[in-house]
Amino acid sequence: MEVAELREWSRPATLAGERTLPVLPALAPVLPSGLRRGAIVGVSGPGATSVALALLAGPSRAGSWVAVVGLPDLGVAAADEAGMDLSRLALVPHPGDRGPVVAATLVDGLDVVVVGPGAGIGPADARRLAARTRQRGAVLVAAARPWSERCDIELSVAASAWVGLERGCGHLSRRLLEVAAGGRRGNRRRTRMWMPSGEGAPLPWEPGPPTEETNGVTDGCRPGPVRLVAG
Repeated sequence: MEVAELREWSRPATLAGERTLPVLPALAPVLPSGLRRGAIVGVSGPGATSVALALLAGPSRAGSWVAVVGLPDLGVAAADEAGMDLSRLALVPHPGDRGPVVAATLVDGLDVVVVGPGAGIGPADARRLAARTRQRGAVLVAAARPWSERCDIELSVAASAWVGLERGCGHLSRRLLEVAAGGRRGNRRRTRMWMPSGEGAPLPWEPGPPTEETNGVTDGCRPGPVRLVAG
């Protein structure tokens, strides 16, 4: 899709009546007020792409248009597992040397835009893109690290653990992520969520029963403890 086509396609997409956009219940503990329009959200750590996708799910389900630019390894299956409304998702995996222009065009017309390392956003581009995001009332999710501009909210994966290979049998089925929030508008909150959860969307983690360690996940095998590993 050419840049001109993107501009024409995205022009009627934004419905900016609300000051904030909703998030999934799994992310509500770290973003209790949702996603504020005009905000820059940074994501980092192992599993950062999963967190970025989870951020898109709430707005897309509520009717907003969302986009991902510069994440060539991202597939539709992963977006679906994150709980997104795929009919409201634009994927530009290979923007080439026009990544900054493509990202800016999408920010002009869509509600939430994720930029990955393949978007080729340099320091000057990041500064212009952040200013444009605030002007247009979109939300920019910076999944490209390092990111030169200061973010309003920083979400990092502090620890993670896969579940499913229990005592030598089974298969990887769910992943437990511990997500921490900080930044200028973050309040040092933490939460745990299952992603992938095996249920088609991220789910909040809840302790027991039967125990806090296993959380009832057996996959047909005798469960072992879920040990979170720091990112």
